[in-house]
Amino acid sequence: EVQLVESGGGLVQPGGSLRLSCGASGFPFDTYAIGWFRQASGKEREMISCISSADGSTWYADSVKGRFTISSDNTNHTTFLHIHSPEPDDSAVYTCAANIWVGSGCPDLYDYWGQGTRVTVSS
Repeated sequence: EVQLVESGGGLVQPGGSLRLSCGASGFPFDTYAIGWFRQASGKEREMISCISSADGSTWYADSVKGRFTISSDNTNHTTFLHIHSPEPDDSAVYTCAANIWVGSGCPDLYDYWGQGTRVTVSS
């Protein structure tokens, strides 16, 4: 059974930084994509970043581009989201998701989801 577990959430101040981790296990396929999503209170869930294990290609939403960085350790099936320039509007529950993927770029649909980790950006 595929399982995804997020960690690293918490309170961070503007000017600080935070790194989220997504550990994956039980994958029945060789190549895949990992996407990061977030949902703020009262808002719809949005996709903010993705990375492909096939070639390492990445994608970022305009809302986080230049402020977040996604990376992965394919051997250990762990994907990271470095929030290096957090802003108050980044406060949300962050969730990672996975799907089989063999090419460059990222899919728009994901079959497997974690439970989420909360990030709060506040002074």
